[in-house]
Amino acid sequence: MTKIEVGKVSEIKVGEMKSVTVGENRVLVANVEGKLYAMRAICHHEGGPLDEGMLDNKNVTCPWHGSTWDVTTGKLVWFTLPLEDEPIYPVIIEGEKVFVEA
Repeated sequence: MTKIEVGKVSEIKVGEMKSVTVGENRVLVANVEGKLYAMRAICHHEGGPLDEGMLDNKNVTCPWHGSTWDVTTGKLVWFTLPLEDEPIYPVIIEGEKVFVEA
């Protein structure tokens, strides 16, 4: 895996997300109760932009069709169809720098 710098801790406040590119992947980095998590930002349903969705605690809702995902695990929380888990990525904090491994 490659460690890629994606920003600073101070750039992602509690309850917010940031969209980043990690290699060839579009990834959202979310701050849930002070801890950062990274998950693929493209919904498995029809490719909706999860990083443009609404983050509610640890759940992000796809703005296209309403699927809801747990950003801490990549698991589907709610949708009308079963969907595969979204990939998650390790987040590493070094001082103020945030890295994602992909």
